[in-house]
Amino acid sequence: MSFDLISFIALLTTIYSYMIIIYVLMSWVPSIQESFIGEMLGKMVEPFLTPFRRFIPPIMGMIDISPIVALFALRFASYGLSSILIRMMG
Repeated sequence: MSFDLISFIALLTTIYSYMIIIYVLMSWVPSIQESFIGEMLGKMVEPFLTPFRRFIPPIMGMIDISPIVALFALRFASYGLSSILIRMMG
């Protein structure tokens, strides 16, 4: 049971990570980011990225590394949650 839940958390984390990566790549082509899919993806990803963008300034004024830090934070949170579940279940 706990491994099913942990696998599900890992799957959700992977999917959300890919959503962030796709959203960042879409920012290079504004016409794609302004499409329906781009706007929908933005509504799902921007609330997670916004706190990181507040604290991490762009490098040289234009290179935004906050999505990279956000991906690391997401992965660490996933590992932490999985570790807690393993300890609770077993």
